[in-house]
Amino acid sequence: MTKDKLPHRRLLPAPGARRVGYSSKRVVQVAAERMETQPRGLRVLHVVTASMSVSLMRGQLKFLREAGFEVAVAAAPGEEFTAKARAEGAQPILVPLTREMAPLRDLVALFRVYSILRRMRPVIINFGTPKAGLIAGLAARLSGVPCRVYTLRGLRCETARGLKRQLLLFTERLACACAHRVVCVSESLRQKAVSLRIAKAKRTVVFAYGSSNGVDAGLFRPTVERLRMAMILREEKGIPKDAPIIGFVGRLVADKGIGDLFEAYLTLRGRFGDLRLLLVGEFEEGDPVPTAIRERIERDPNVTITGFVKDTAPYYQVMDVLALPTQREGFPSVILEAHAAGKAVVAYRATGTVDAIVDGVNGILVPQGDAMELAEALSTLISDRGLVRTMGRNGQERVEREFQPMRIWSALANTYVRMLEEKGISCAGIRLEKAWPCEAENVQEALR
Repeated sequence: MTKDKLPHRRLLPAPGARRVGYSSKRVVQVAAERMETQPRGLRVLHVVTASMSVSLMRGQLKFLREAGFEVAVAAAPGEEFTAKARAEGAQPILVPLTREMAPLRDLVALFRVYSILRRMRPVIINFGTPKAGLIAGLAARLSGVPCRVYTLRGLRCETARGLKRQLLLFTERLACACAHRVVCVSESLRQKAVSLRIAKAKRTVVFAYGSSNGVDAGLFRPTVERLRMAMILREEKGIPKDAPIIGFVGRLVADKGIGDLFEAYLTLRGRFGDLRLLLVGEFEEGDPVPTAIRERIERDPNVTITGFVKDTAPYYQVMDVLALPTQREGFPSVILEAHAAGKAVVAYRATGTVDAIVDGVNGILVPQGDAMELAEALSTLISDRGLVRTMGRNGQERVEREFQPMRIWSALANTYVRMLEEKGISCAGIRLEKAWPCEAENVQEALR
């Protein structure tokens, strides 16, 4: 009998574990102990680095719980993490994960995750985002979790250079080596991971047409209320009613091409006098936009920076076109959101964007790093409202047809069942609908 097939034994909590605080000297284990006292079920633990990443799994955890799994989610402490997890019916667990490299803190996090796994004894662990992939992957392998899944949502190494690139490549390879399945959120990302020898092709899978969690089109559809809110936002930001607006939604960092976007905007300002640039997001210190460019952006009176926004839906109705000159993606959800909102998108031809945009149908793809081509594509759409409407409508239809969240949830749950059955673990209590045809084929391909 292999280590992965060893039967799970119930482990008692450590003495005094009821008094637990979030500090460098104690293991955060209240949630794990709480699950330990419950009757045994098929326990699934999802681990991400940042608490805000739980939003990437909205609806997914609830679907798994309703299918019969016992679900927990672990992440670094953050605003509303506990509430979001419990809204999904998942048990929240705090672990000290950080996005950037921090060797000592990472070692502490590894020990804590390992300790939590030894107490929880999940049958499945799904780790995503680079740091969680490395730490949770190692901890899961060391603790003998039977079924290990790595959700690959992007490759930071694509835009890194020198020693940092080599280190990121090593950590991604190690995370993938710890997993039985590597779920890639897009086909182009899968191909990139295989070509960089990060993951073996036979272990990789893409569910349906890709994306991290699909998109609920109804949350972004241009309803009367959202259009009314968009008009109010225009007035609040002092934007003239007929002024064309280029929009961006996401983190304001160098990898997202903020510098190129600002350059394209400056090029177009001479052609469109009232042109506005709407940046829905906030600047971050990790991978920062060059200081000189950031200062020019912040001084420009025709550039609006919203800061962090909980509900981006109304902002899509403010803009005329979405721009995403990103250097790399896994599968950009903002493109699906913009399409659901009826907006055309211009993006760089990068990993992930090529899966989200059908060039010339629901948006325009331009060569990566070419700010002049980016400006020309944006100019084409700003000048042709009819083309924008056609592309927006095409995008809406594709989102509603191919990117329903249920496709991803169904494929993931069926993958879990197949993996458990491979290990000889009974799934008698799991209630699942038959997988959608497209992802059923993909899952079967990955299992060969």
